[in-house]
Amino acid sequence: MARIAQVTDQLVKQASRVVAGKSEQIRLIWVSLLCGGHVLLEDLPGVGKTTLAQSLGNLLGLKYQRVQFTADLLPSDIIGAQIFDRDRQEFKFHRGPVFTQLLLADELNRATPKAQSALLEAMEENQVSIDGQAEPLPQPFFVIATQNPQTQSGTYPLPESQLDRFFMRLTLGYPAEQVEKELLMGRVGRVNLNALEPLFSVDEFLAMRALVREVQVSDAILNYLMRLVQRTRDNALCALGLSPRASQSLAMASRAYAATFSRDYVTPDDVQAVFPSVAGHRLKAHRSLSTDLLVSQILESVDVIGE
Repeated sequence: MARIAQVTDQLVKQASRVVAGKSEQIRLIWVSLLCGGHVLLEDLPGVGKTTLAQSLGNLLGLKYQRVQFTADLLPSDIIGAQIFDRDRQEFKFHRGPVFTQLLLADELNRATPKAQSALLEAMEENQVSIDGQAEPLPQPFFVIATQNPQTQSGTYPLPESQLDRFFMRLTLGYPAEQVEKELLMGRVGRVNLNALEPLFSVDEFLAMRALVREVQVSDAILNYLMRLVQRTRDNALCALGLSPRASQSLAMASRAYAATFSRDYVTPDDVQAVFPSVAGHRLKAHRSLSTDLLVSQILESVDVIGE
């Protein structure tokens, strides 16, 4: 676990040269990638979502493609299309940008639901289907998507089925005053993006992913985790509780979070640290209650030690 913790510190330090003051968000994205999960960054335009995604692409040493989602984007613009080859008198499949290791889906919710759905199979099964034939995607494969708040014009809400495929949802928020001053002085930001170099090889990354599964989760921690999940299902304020996929994600995220601190066991603090990012976008609150407030109430109402 010591190597994972070492890489985590390096990753946070290097990525903070581009997007400063967001150490915890960077750590959580790294946790998600260690678990093989996709990440949704939701926030206002201009706070550094795309820049952070690009900086992580450089540091991870993965091949990445960026797709700008717009209202006129077609599924074939993402997956690819069959194009007729006149010389050979046959159709040939031209691969789209989804055939990469890291796909940066910028402003995902500005595309129509039809275009959004092009990523569903890729995110779940690491493949896409073309004319009934399954085309495997490069490994590892991740999606880091950004979306603008739904209150902004020109956005389409992501369906629950797609939200559930994102391992975590994170927000960045406005930078602190001192950080923004550093940005204005040119000491941090995109100016440092091209200077970021890979921290490890793909083989080492896959080895670290395998190591995460060796982190131990005690029965007491599992019971606490299950009480949190069950509270979302029997809570009158929840219109939609957490699915079994979400509970699996919560357990794996807790393991990876512990590993980033060089621990081979999970504590309640690990579960609480990842719960908002894993659960927030999967929950649907009744009435006018925000999901962030709902998540806080659930964490406060469930005892670490059961009855």
